[in-house]
Amino acid sequence: MPNAVQQAPAARLPRMRAPESAATPSESMTGAQSLIRSLEEAGAETVFGIPGGAILPAYDPMMDSTRLRHVLVRHEQGAGHAATGYAQATGKVGVCIATSGPGATNLVTPIADAHMDSVPLVAITGQVPSRAIGTDAFQEADIVGITMPITKHNFLVTSAEDIPRTIAQAFHLASTGRPGPVLVDITKDALQAQTTFSWPPTAQLPGYRPRTRPHPRQVREAARLLTCAERPVLYVGGGVLKAGASAELRDLAELTGVPVVTTLMALGAFPGSHPQHLGMPGMHGDVAAVAALQKADLIVALGARFDDRVTGKLDSFAPYAKVVHADIDPVEISKNRFADVPIVGDAREVISALAAAVREEHEEGNAGDHAAWWQDLNRWRDTYPRGYDLPADGMLSPQQVIERVGQLAPEGTLFASGVGQHQMWAAQFLPHEEPGTWFNSGGAGTMGYSVPAAMGAKAGRPDRTVWAIDGDGCFQMTNQELVTCALNNIPIKVAVINNGALGMVRQWQNLFYGARFSNTVLHDGATNAATGSARGVGSAANRGTRVPDFVLLAEAMGCVGLRCENPDELDAVIDKANSINDRPVVVDFIVHEDAMVWPMVPAGTSNDDIMAARDVRPDFGDAADD
Repeated sequence: MPNAVQQAPAARLPRMRAPESAATPSESMTGAQSLIRSLEEAGAETVFGIPGGAILPAYDPMMDSTRLRHVLVRHEQGAGHAATGYAQATGKVGVCIATSGPGATNLVTPIADAHMDSVPLVAITGQVPSRAIGTDAFQEADIVGITMPITKHNFLVTSAEDIPRTIAQAFHLASTGRPGPVLVDITKDALQAQTTFSWPPTAQLPGYRPRTRPHPRQVREAARLLTCAERPVLYVGGGVLKAGASAELRDLAELTGVPVVTTLMALGAFPGSHPQHLGMPGMHGDVAAVAALQKADLIVALGARFDDRVTGKLDSFAPYAKVVHADIDPVEISKNRFADVPIVGDAREVISALAAAVREEHEEGNAGDHAAWWQDLNRWRDTYPRGYDLPADGMLSPQQVIERVGQLAPEGTLFASGVGQHQMWAAQFLPHEEPGTWFNSGGAGTMGYSVPAAMGAKAGRPDRTVWAIDGDGCFQMTNQELVTCALNNIPIKVAVINNGALGMVRQWQNLFYGARFSNTVLHDGATNAATGSARGVGSAANRGTRVPDFVLLAEAMGCVGLRCENPDELDAVIDKANSINDRPVVVDFIVHEDAMVWPMVPAGTSNDDIMAARDVRPDFGDAADD
């Protein structure tokens, strides 16, 4: 049997401290002091931020706190992604802090990112004094209005006495039900005003009652369908990881013998090496996983949302399948694909109840026969396995680099990736055996995510090795946070997959725009320089971005910089990076620029049109199934 499933570091999301816990006596203090005490009592331990005028009152009492660690980042976007990485690695609520105006608006991208990926995040921003709101005051921005569509909830606090209650509510909202980001915008005069502090505050969230327990009748109907279907699939999304339901998922899968596909956000929820795991569905998913959904007669979706990267052209997705859709957020159910059996509930409770109901069906003699289904699945899996070709010119293959980083990483390593080709290769070739060890920007697709997210993950789990897999384009967006890592003893490791281009965009230009590489060239060589970088036209062969020189840049930021250009050096360089734990390490892997991500379902097309490789369409035996 493959590797045992370990419970995720983030087994269950935290809840607001129970009201029955010992109440603190009322104390007189400023609103700013009240904010720091509230964060401490809500369970915050590490926060990421940058001070500025409007939030400055809070930074003075922060110096006196013995329970809060503040990490001074170099850009607010880094604070937001670091808080996201921290939350995903620890299971706690991530906290980031910024001042008003541009400080707050710089948090918009990570807030949107956390919203799309359902990450519990509390973003605290300073606001201009309440009397100045609406006057176009210096560094004023309506961050509450700006973030309204991308937060689970947000608050504007203008009174010091409201701070403890609001912070408590923000943590509760962020971490319960479907997790997500909550913004707390506090005016400067509220921070400076005198108030009294006591904890816990009285909760005031009328109407907010997340439903976690599924309806028994719907669970029984789901179990009945699951045991009579001929071609069922468990379609697993990130909600299973959020609920800490990996052990329950494995129990259900092995009980039923049904194949499992895990989305990009759910990698690790089910062991990648398990014989029932078909891989990742979607645009760059495994052929067998995509085909399984297309040919299924029943899809049991668990904490997944039928997004376009999975379904392809929606009206041609899984045409033969009935759908059981379980999600803690009722809004997701039937949003994109009609659910024949809708189940609202926490994924762990749903899966446990479903397994119990399936056992009852088995006791009554109802068990599915999936032998013929597995014959098809295994044929597709054996015929179209993951793989890649090594470059004919002897350069490093990006897939080879990422695969070896995963194979040589110490046990329990956490991985964060940026967005692009390297993200898909990381999804395909890293080991995804343990829940809670893989972080990336799945919904928003945020380039620049990986370095600050890895920083946050390492800050939260200093006992784990943390690798960031980044592209040379992504890396140039947020690498300044390596300075933060170097100065705060956060020794992450960064693999820059340096192909000298914005790789995924270049791949689309190659396939769909006649190889006209308009403004995707990052290197200083000759190829297509006229449409991108013009520096170095006429120079020798293009071998990765050299402006900037990532090795020198890493050294300048207090890190160790390494470079690898030859496959013969690959293992030695990775081993050296793994051996350095007193500083961050950046490895500049110079890879071949023309590698592509396969398989691929072109955007807007049907999953039936998946290409296993260029000009290679899999044979699914369509006639027999149709």
